[in-house]
Amino acid sequence: MLGLYRLLTNLGAPVIHMYLGRRLKAGKEDPLRFDERLGRAVMARPAGPLIWLHGASVGEALSLLALIDRLRAVCPNAALLVTTGTVTSARLLADRLPAGVVHQYLPVDRLPYVRRFLGHWRPNLVLWAESEFWPNMISQIGVGPAPLVLINGRISEQSTKGWSWAPGLIAGLLRGFDLCLGQTEEDARRLHHLGARRAETVGNLKFAADPLPVDPAKLAWLRERIGDRPLWLAASTWDGEEAIAWQVHRRLADRFPGLLTVIAPRHPARGGAVQTALATDGARVARRATGDDLGPSAQIYLADTMGELGVLFSLADVVFMGKSLTAEGGQNLLEPARLGCVVLHGPRMSNFADLSSRMDGAGAANQVADAQALATAVGNYLTAPARAAETAARARDFAAAEAGVLDRLMDKLAPYLAALADEDGGP
Repeated sequence: MLGLYRLLTNLGAPVIHMYLGRRLKAGKEDPLRFDERLGRAVMARPAGPLIWLHGASVGEALSLLALIDRLRAVCPNAALLVTTGTVTSARLLADRLPAGVVHQYLPVDRLPYVRRFLGHWRPNLVLWAESEFWPNMISQIGVGPAPLVLINGRISEQSTKGWSWAPGLIAGLLRGFDLCLGQTEEDARRLHHLGARRAETVGNLKFAADPLPVDPAKLAWLRERIGDRPLWLAASTWDGEEAIAWQVHRRLADRFPGLLTVIAPRHPARGGAVQTALATDGARVARRATGDDLGPSAQIYLADTMGELGVLFSLADVVFMGKSLTAEGGQNLLEPARLGCVVLHGPRMSNFADLSSRMDGAGAANQVADAQALATAVGNYLTAPARAAETAARARDFAAAEAGVLDRLMDKLAPYLAALADEDGGP
């Protein structure tokens, strides 16, 4: 299967370039750094040992930040390279990565691009986050001298079934990892079932992340503009969930005069379309990305901007996390929990099934089934500030209690990091 995959990706170069060109026109590729997607680096490899960390998208990349800080403290002689695959993650990391840490786009999984990338960067240790197993890249790392460790591995039941069509391929890829660390015991079990040689768990690295950054000036401006209006936040919403948030607003508007519903789409590029759809349905929408005035007549504040979720979580006491009612997967519930929010989510949390189940069980989050249930929950918490504060405190305590995962992860990485102590350069 690996040989067939390589043949198809090599022969499919014209199709791959056409696909990338369409993504470029759609704004899904970075025109200034497009060569990185072809494995071409525009900067020299730093001297000395190099640790390469990969996180596919925003959530995975942000979960690496706390680990990056710890690695810099433990291995001051090592350079750090971070790769992601999306423009959004690159923009966020540009503001969040410490000075000296290099970011690159992961090359498309075609063998010439992969070999060009690896030949330039020559990593001494590779830390691969979560569940993006690119066959050419993983197999090429596996035959090299650098140890490959899966961190915060996540394998859903659906993914496990999906890999059943190519059991030999996934088993071969997983055998390239020296160690696979799953987010949960179930993830570790599935990794072992699929072929991993060593599959263990130290917990979910997302528990170790710092709270999202909060710009005090932006938060103060918003509070001044909003005043004492009651508000709630629908965060990281997907298509269809903005309409649900508007339904909730209409159900609650008579009970809470001046109610403001804040909506932060998961993909800010959808802001224009979301505004048009809501306005067509009768909503008075103020859009943050275009600088619309947040006056008292606004019913919906559309926060279609990047990197401001920390500000929005600090602004709202009650938060619904999207991709859980109209789309499958869910979002990281710990982000609002760390900033003291009441956390609500829908039932479609397959990417965070263990986390949502545990938080629900601890009274640190609440599942809602549909628009009516969401309206009921939001209304109940807006009516009872003391109850909301108690629930938010449980959410914050839950997030803080799990922070020891980073120490456990560093213990597992200690033998690999010790081997870098005397390294002078890449293999």
